Amino acid sequence: MSLFLQEWMKGVAQGVAIVTEQQDIKRFRTLFLSDVHLGSKAAKADFLLDFLRYHDADTIVLVGDIIDGWRLKRNWYWPQSCNDVVQKLLRKARKGTRIVYIPGNHDEFLRDFPGTHFGGIEVAERMIHRGADGRRYLVIHGDEFDVVVRNARLLAYLGDWAYDTAIAINVALAAVRRFCGLPYWSFSAWAKLQVKHAVNFIGEFQRVVADEARRHEADGVICGHIHHAVIEDMDGIRYMNTGDWVESCTAIAEHEDGTFELLTWREIVGTADEPQLPTIPVEAPLRIRAA
Repeated sequence: MSLFLQEWMKGVAQGVAIVTEQQDIKRFRTLFLSDVHLGSKAAKADFLLDFLRYHDADTIVLVGDIIDGWRLKRNWYWPQSCNDVVQKLLRKARKGTRIVYIPGNHDEFLRDFPGTHFGGIEVAERMIHRGADGRRYLVIHGDEFDVVVRNARLLAYLGDWAYDTAIAINVALAAVRRFCGLPYWSFSAWAKLQVKHAVNFIGEFQRVVADEARRHEADGVICGHIHHAVIEDMDGIRYMNTGDWVESCTAIAEHEDGTFELLTWREIVGTADEPQLPTIPVEAPLRIRAA
């Protein structure tokens, strides 16, 4: 009996340690996520689901392209991991987290429903976020400032096709790096960055979006769209891009004091939503069979 109690207490202690470790959730005032592209084979839904297990906030703002309507129109692809991400967000909303969904160009069908609530998730075209320090931030997806997407949809689709090719290379390269024990690295993000630096697209996009924030008398802007995560100051305007969950797996977090941080989630840590106490092996009692 004493051995059993020792094993039981040891198991309980281990269970408490597991619960404590898995419940070590980082909490923020606000989280900003964008460009998940659920419905695309390139979406890292499992990474995002794991991120959401370990990060929480009073408010979560989805800054566009969460669902990839363009891909789903061409080829329906909706694995269980996509459902899991949606359900995780809905559970957070039910538990009191305010969730605002600002549609992008890939989920533009939701732009017909501003002010509508879906399961506690509020749809808005854009918003002004007031930071803990009183500063005002314009929150938009950013596609309205992308001349290619706005004025030439055909060119946008052609660009998407080329982007898919880079993603395919990225998937193969990531598999090789995992096999070799190397950390995740995105070829497609690197290749895209080289091209867009060559044409100065990112710099021009940042300038135009910062000007829009200035016109709204905001102190900064939080956007997505171009899959290039960064926090930097531009002529008195704080420019923040949330990045994406196709290549870089990044998010913007606001702390309780109003400071912002760029988060990166490069590996899956958890495997289950709820921690469970370990099963304690107990020897079966000796059975005596009558002769």
